[in-house]
Amino acid sequence: MTTALAVDVGGTKLAAALIHHDGTVLTRAEVATPRTAEAGALTDELLALASRVIAADPGRMISALGVGSAGPVDLIRGTISPVNILGWRSFPILDALRELLPGRPAVLAGDGHCMALGEHRFGGFDSRALLGMVVSTGVGGGIVLDGKLHPGPTGNAAHIGHIVVDLDGGPCPCGGRGCVEAIASGPCMVRWAQEQGWSGQPDGRSLAASAMSGDRIAREAFTRAGRAIAAAVVSAAAMIDLDDAVIGGGVAQSGPLIFRPIRRALNDLAGLPFVRRVQVHEARLGRDAGLLGAAALAFDEAAAAVAAR
Repeated sequence: MTTALAVDVGGTKLAAALIHHDGTVLTRAEVATPRTAEAGALTDELLALASRVIAADPGRMISALGVGSAGPVDLIRGTISPVNILGWRSFPILDALRELLPGRPAVLAGDGHCMALGEHRFGGFDSRALLGMVVSTGVGGGIVLDGKLHPGPTGNAAHIGHIVVDLDGGPCPCGGRGCVEAIASGPCMVRWAQEQGWSGQPDGRSLAASAMSGDRIAREAFTRAGRAIAAAVVSAAAMIDLDDAVIGGGVAQSGPLIFRPIRRALNDLAGLPFVRRVQVHEARLGRDAGLLGAAALAFDEAAAAVAAR
């Protein structure tokens, strides 16, 4: 049980890695997600990526496979239907990847779940009640309680990007309205800024650069996103009695631009003492958080398989 193949499927990137039981990333590769590609082309890209990682360390014994994916996921069927990857609907991702590692234990989880578990297991966040949030092309989440991930019956618990925070809000990619993701995801932040008259390059990095330079509209986009994220954290804390909220993903990498408005809004929105005690942190594992969490799940799955023999 020393090495796992971990795969991370997101709206921005597809990543794969071989990861040691102690959290060391042995080999790693990623490609930009071909979000408009059809199912066959997406699958070919995924299998080629995973094969490349395996081939980079040909003598390595791989004990298990862990997959984290943007959701929704279906743990019962082992399928994914990412909101931001239109070519995959009810795609049997575990069956596809099992062809590379026949007979090995395999497990699927949401990418936010993997991020939360990765930060808990390998990032030093050992609190009893932890919320992980991935704020990137979409907004996902995961909850770890007393050291255990809580995925829910279908694997979609803590889908925090689809908490409604604006009753009069605009449409969300999920089909709803007023969701956190409709305000705080990178593409939705850029779209809102453009609607207000911002004319920079239509991507998150350009929006962040404009905000750093003092552009009023760009800064307001981050303020709106921060308030939406804070509202989600406050709602989760009221329900779950959280110790910590760990926030990662591409938008979170903008640092103070997003974390200052998050913390200001928390002070405004949180009233109950047990909600006000929640600590908000930047994720520590960067782009590898989801991979490390997927590996942690794979190791747990392998251990359970051994124990069941």
